[in-house]
This record gives sequence, C-alpha cells and structure tokens, in this order.
Amino acid sequence: MTAGTTDRTTDDGARERRREQRGWYFYDFACSVYSTSVVTVFLGPYLTSIAKAAADAEGFVHPLGIPVRAGSVFPYAVSVSVVVAILVMPFAGALADRTGRKKPLLAAAAYVGSAATTGMFFLDGHRYLLGALLLIVANASLAVSMVLYNAYLPQIAEPEERDAVSSRGWAFGYTSGALVLVVNLVVYSGHESFGLTEGEAVRICLASAGLWWGAWTVVPLRRLRDRKVSAAGDGAVTSGWRQLLATLRDMRRHPLTLAFLLAYLLYNDGVQTVISQASVYGSEELGLDQTTLITAVLLVQVLAVAGALGMGRLAKAYGAKRTILASLAVWTLILVCGYFLPAGAPVWFFCLAAGIGLVLGGSQALSRSLFSHLVPRGKEAEYFSAYEMSDRGLSWLGPLVFGLAFQVTGSYRDAIISLVIFFALGFVLLARIPVRAAIAAAGNPVPDRV
Repeated sequence: MTAGTTDRTTDDGARERRREQRGWYFYDFACSVYSTSVVTVFLGPYLTSIAKAAADAEGFVHPLGIPVRAGSVFPYAVSVSVVVAILVMPFAGALADRTGRKKPLLAAAAYVGSAATTGMFFLDGHRYLLGALLLIVANASLAVSMVLYNAYLPQIAEPEERDAVSSRGWAFGYTSGALVLVVNLVVYSGHESFGLTEGEAVRICLASAGLWWGAWTVVPLRRLRDRKVSAAGDGAVTSGWRQLLATLRDMRRHPLTLAFLLAYLLYNDGVQTVISQASVYGSEELGLDQTTLITAVLLVQVLAVAGALGMGRLAKAYGAKRTILASLAVWTLILVCGYFLPAGAPVWFFCLAAGIGLVLGGSQALSRSLFSHLVPRGKEAEYFSAYEMSDRGLSWLGPLVFGLAFQVTGSYRDAIISLVIFFALGFVLLARIPVRAAIAAAGNPVPDRV
C-alpha cells in the first residue's frame, strides 16, 4: 500500500468518524428534552399535585395499602424506576457487546421511552399511579438507551478527542432542552389564550417531550453503525443479574476503574437528585409558580451549554479530574445556599439556577469521557451498563434519601441539605484515584493531560 493510499484511507476514516460523531450528538439532542421538560420541570410538581388530590385528610395516599406522604410519591417512583433499570441494563449491555448490534437495541429502548412519555398526556384527575408507572417505564428506558449510546463513545472518538466530543454531546442536549422549554413557556404561560386549562397545558408539554424524543432519534439511527464483534463471547447472553455479577467480577481485575465508578455513583446520585427534585423544592418549599420554575430551568439549559463547553476547555488545560473536583465543590456550595434560600424570592432562585447551569453539563460530560479511558477494549457496552447504573441506573439512593427525609420531617429544606453527603464522599473518593495509572491498567493509551 502506497503512502498516498494510506493517507486517503486515514482521511476517509476520519471523515466517517466525524459523521458518526455528528449523528451521535443528536441522541443527546433527542432524549435530553425528557430529562429537562418532564423530570426537571413538569412531572414532579404535577404528579405531586395529583397525589395530593387523591390523598386522605392526613395527606397520605395508599398504593398497595402502604401509607405514603403525597409529596414523596415522585421521588419514590424515581427510585423504583432504578430497580427496573438494574434488571435490564446489564442484559442490554452484554447483548450489545456479544452481537455488535447496539443500534437496534438503542432504537427499541428509545421508542419505548418515547411512547411512555407521550402517554403522559392522559395523566389527569387522581391518576397518580398511572403517572408513577409511566415515569418508571420512561426512566428505565432512558437508562437502557444511554448504556448503548455511551458505549459508542470509545468507538467513534480517539482518546485525545473524547473530552471535547462528550462535552459537545451534552451541549447539544442542553440546547434542545432550552429550545423546547421556550415553547413550553409560551404554551404554559399563555394557556388561557389558547383555550387550555393549566393541567391541559402541562399534559401537552409532557407529551411533546415524548414526540420530540422519538422524532430526533431517527438522526443517530441513520448515522451510527454497528461494529463486528471480535469474539463470539461465551455463548448465549445470560440473565441480567448474572451478567451484572460477571461484569463486576471482571472489574475486580481493574480496581481503579471500579473505584471511579463508586465515586461517580455517589456524587452523580446527588446531581441526579438535585435535577429531579429542584422543581418540587421550588414549588412546595419556596412557593414559586410554574412560570418561574420554567424560566429558571431555561436559564440552567442556556448556561449548561456554555458550562459544558467551558469545562471541556478547562479539562484540556488542567485535566478532567481536577475540573470535576472543582465542580463538586461548587455543587456543595449550591446546596448550602439552597437550604438558606428565602421563600418567595425568584431572583435568588435564578442565581442558584445559574450556578447549577455552569457546573451541570461539564461535570457529567467530563465524567463520561474520563470513564471511557478506563474501559478495556471490547467491553464498552458491558462496562457502560455499569456506568449507566451510576448515572441514571443506581441513582436511587439520593431520591430515596430525599423522600425519606421529607417523609420523616415534612421539610423540603432538610431533604435538600441531606444531599451534601453525596458530593462530599464522591469528592474524597475521586481525589484518591490515580487516574493515569487507572488508564494504563485498563490497557489504554494515556492522554497527555487527564
């Protein structure tokens, strides 16, 4: 093969890789609207209001005869969705690794989640159990789809590119979240001029997130390609739990990778809980109206784009690990400020939202790219299934702690401040990990700066 032929082959490979990267970004563009409009803005307060309408005189509902404070229904449903995800994610990751067919599995998970979200249009009256069920299905589907989506990152980006590629993906997601939130704000704030009740406007906003998710998923499904597997594996794919145990046993050979997952599990549990419970805290504890909450989350989305890209540049200069540690210190400060935030003060709530936006996208994007360096080749989907458990999958403890704190104290302030422990422990564990040694131990090339 001549030098010219080699150069052309290299150029073709680079063009194909960039084409896949552009398609890959669009899954964040598709599914992030669910996380933003549904989980962060509308569903928490709306489901809580429906549960309160169905509650008894003491403020409790009784699913399966179990007394549950109405304000705890939403965080408990988030926790249950994680249990479902745990059962499915290892199976999906192993199946993708053994067959090489990530794309059809991604399509199935995405469209189940899209359908469940669209079905939230029918959530009204006292149907809090229907809302909880649809939330569980949609959250679990999102978790499974993200296992498969994240597993593409080591295949479509060279080691030196991954911080930037991962950050762009998050930026695409926050951009779409901001665009749809602008439309949501128009629909919700002007619902009377459209001849809609407040509840109908919320249900339209919920359903539109599902339609958006399904429509834009077409782009990555057209651009991404499946790879041939290099080995057949050990035969048929085992059950989810057995595969999870096999993955964890395999991770024992890479203890530093496992240590990173533990640190990420802790601090990201705090991140995910803040995201999912912020609107409930704003509406129930601070007495803010829905328009204020939508505007605050829109501010988060806009600043998260700049934050993701800006923290990507900081990582290039100072390393991903140092940049993530700095973001965890900021997250802790945000929670402390949130605890002391006065009720009925939207300006201070907007300041808090701005702080969240600046660290939200970057801390998540850099964690994803850093983990991609710690995954042994050929184990991408399997290891990313464990990562996704730490991301959306095993993020059950934070909502559970939040729900229990409110169940016991009746105070959302006590619930929100309880989350500081997740960021503090995650910081300490991450600070102790020698990242360069972890990358080398996984058999991957070590970038100049991590």
